[in-house]
Amino acid sequence: MSQFNRRWTITVGDQTYPIFDAEIPDIWQEIAEEKGFEITGRVRDRFHLVLRHNDCGAEMVSKVFTLRTTIPVCPTCLDERRRVLCAAAGVTYLGRGHHPNYFRILLPCGHETSRQQELLERVRLGSNEIRCEECLGHRLRAEARSRDWELIGADPQGELNYRLYRHDCGHFQRVAVVNMLTGRFTCGGCSEGWTRDPSFIYAMRFVLTSGREAIKVGFSRDPQSRLRHQLITDRDQYAMLIRTIPISTGRLAIILEKKLHLRLRRRHPEAVLDRSEFGGEVRVVSELYCASIETEIMRLLDDVEIWAKAIDRRRARMARRDQRR
Repeated sequence: MSQFNRRWTITVGDQTYPIFDAEIPDIWQEIAEEKGFEITGRVRDRFHLVLRHNDCGAEMVSKVFTLRTTIPVCPTCLDERRRVLCAAAGVTYLGRGHHPNYFRILLPCGHETSRQQELLERVRLGSNEIRCEECLGHRLRAEARSRDWELIGADPQGELNYRLYRHDCGHFQRVAVVNMLTGRFTCGGCSEGWTRDPSFIYAMRFVLTSGREAIKVGFSRDPQSRLRHQLITDRDQYAMLIRTIPISTGRLAIILEKKLHLRLRRRHPEAVLDRSEFGGEVRVVSELYCASIETEIMRLLDDVEIWAKAIDRRRARMARRDQRR
């Protein structure tokens, strides 16, 4: 009679099993050979076999029912296919994840994470990328610190493109990640709004694909951020900030900018570029001028700078007068 033998064991892979002392029916061996395996023993109980895969030579444990009804999957070959997939996706395979169809992987940055096989297939084909959450967290915290904010955590409303931050004044606020990067937002606790915040009148130069050089004049609290994150459509595009004039408030910047554009359109209507010339290259509707009038633009910006300083001096005198009263 077949019996279970606890004194003798066999190691298959990284697991040790007690040998089940019983004969191997010839019909089972024939089935195994047809499916690319050889039965080398029986373990645990009368329902389990040790199979050696003919292709790779590795052993595995399989149920008799599995062998008779389907083709057993060799875990060694399966792991090798997973390693090849991960390598093609630019990561290192570390083993199976805690959930079905998830792999533990090592990212090029050195951080470990888990991703689904289906995502890795898309990454291999170049249609997706793998984002390291740890590196993203470091970047978001650094961006927040550079603007006097602290990253607290995920968005309370569950929006993936938002995070919860705390300002140096103690105010908590939801902010879009892109807005924290570009600085195009204000603190709801201590800011009086962009119209009262310091601003700039700026001039930018663009070289269009047609070869024409164009000048953009406008206002912004952060001209460099506006250029790099809002106006250009291609990171390799030739575009540069050529002048900035500090203005005490956003409201004053609007007034001065409108007067500037009014003068330019009246004096040089032929230099105002049609949108068809720059559409798809610069994200604006209008206010782009041919660089042939750059000298005139700079002269008018000199006037703007003089006006702005004069207005600031007058406001300062009025403030001192009010204090004496």
